[in-house]
Amino acid sequence: MTPVAAVRADALAEAFDLALGVDRSFNGRPWRFRVRDERGALALAQATGLDAVTARVLVGREVSIETVDRFLNPSLKVDMPDPACVLDMEKAAARLADAVIGHEAVAVWGDYDVDGATSSALLMRYFAGLGRPVRLYVPDRQREGYGPNAPALEMLAREGIRLVVTVDCGTLAFTAFEAAATAGLDVIVADHHQAETALPKALALVNPNRLDDTSGLSPLAAVGVTFLLLVALNRCLRARGFFADKAPPDLMGLLDLVALGTVADVVPLKGLNRTFVAQGLKVMARRGNVGIAALMDIAKIDTVPTAYHLGYLLGPRVNAGGRVGQADLGAQLLATDDPDYARALAVRLDTLNRERQAIEKEVEAGAIACVEAKLAKSNGTGPLVIAAGLGWHTGVVGIVASRLKERYRRPTFILSILDDGRAKGSGRSIPGVDLGAAVAAARAMGLVEEGGGHAMAAGITARVDRLDDLERFWATASMARSRRRWPRTA
Repeated sequence: MTPVAAVRADALAEAFDLALGVDRSFNGRPWRFRVRDERGALALAQATGLDAVTARVLVGREVSIETVDRFLNPSLKVDMPDPACVLDMEKAAARLADAVIGHEAVAVWGDYDVDGATSSALLMRYFAGLGRPVRLYVPDRQREGYGPNAPALEMLAREGIRLVVTVDCGTLAFTAFEAAATAGLDVIVADHHQAETALPKALALVNPNRLDDTSGLSPLAAVGVTFLLLVALNRCLRARGFFADKAPPDLMGLLDLVALGTVADVVPLKGLNRTFVAQGLKVMARRGNVGIAALMDIAKIDTVPTAYHLGYLLGPRVNAGGRVGQADLGAQLLATDDPDYARALAVRLDTLNRERQAIEKEVEAGAIACVEAKLAKSNGTGPLVIAAGLGWHTGVVGIVASRLKERYRRPTFILSILDDGRAKGSGRSIPGVDLGAAVAAARAMGLVEEGGGHAMAAGITARVDRLDDLERFWATASMARSRRRWPRTA
């Protein structure tokens, strides 16, 4: 290094100290640079004209001179994969095209969180653009629980539905899909939760987290998978001449929904996810979706939307319907083009969100007391946190798990003890621990009756008298930061 370059490198290091001269974060965590590579940061700053701190942060994220432009200016033209790389994608698109051309009755089976609501709204908006409205069904969290169930699928069949598309759920719906097949329903799954070796009986199961999928798209949220499904369907319809006398729906105009679901589901904002969010925020700024616009007004967002707004202001309000109110409110809001209806739904969701916050505080206080008592017995050791309480509202346990995960810096499950001797709830993970695989391993051992999820979030139902065994199993298997994935078998 030349003397001049050495001086500039020293100045760069000093700039970092001046800009970030603290040793702990707001939450009390040690504040450390990922990589002390002043030479690389200097080279990046010189080549791009970026300021010193930004260059250092980018180098810490392994961004190089060769990749910085793509990182700072993500483009779907560059990053968009061929949807056909995902298993069953072409089969699903062909069946959907048959339904569109044949005017078949189609239902969308959604989930009650933001990822499920945005995925449902994507399909509803696209099919409405084709002049083929779909039936929406979102199960009640308290009464029906998570995912497809046989009675509701049989009801849809009696209504005349012939094709059901499940979004953000369905990968482990073995019993429900057996009933669907008996009732004469075709089922397409668009999901991202952890799969097992065996798959349920579905016409197509589109999930990059299938064990046999090699697409490399496992970080996608369900809304990202659903968007790829629509791209594949659009291509299939075009090939069949469906758009010979009409324009196809504007897929790029739906990226605001993809961005909202991706951020709210807390999947890694890297690669295609990051591109979806970057482009989706531009679409959202145009306020073309009247439901999102109404929600932005209620949340008092009067600036260009950012990922913060999606994760902390819009997402919780969309979630509120599924947590403490009517499960399909979020999807209905995001799918409507009626400004008055959108305003009414946004007001309702805002009210439910305040109710959710009050319930959440009560559950959080009880969960903290439970965890503190357990930690006192173990001298604060243990690789994970499990807290269970009688009657805790199942609609908020996921949020509380997320809060306690941050508080105790370890994977956390918060469970509600039911009247039938079972506990049901949600877990949130830390980087390096695959929670979905952890649940799959516990299912294989018979410690969890029902459950599934992805790397950072999962849900379970287990017998209360097996919770200690479950905690010991996970602890013995060394749930630790250093583990990239959970072992799938004991």
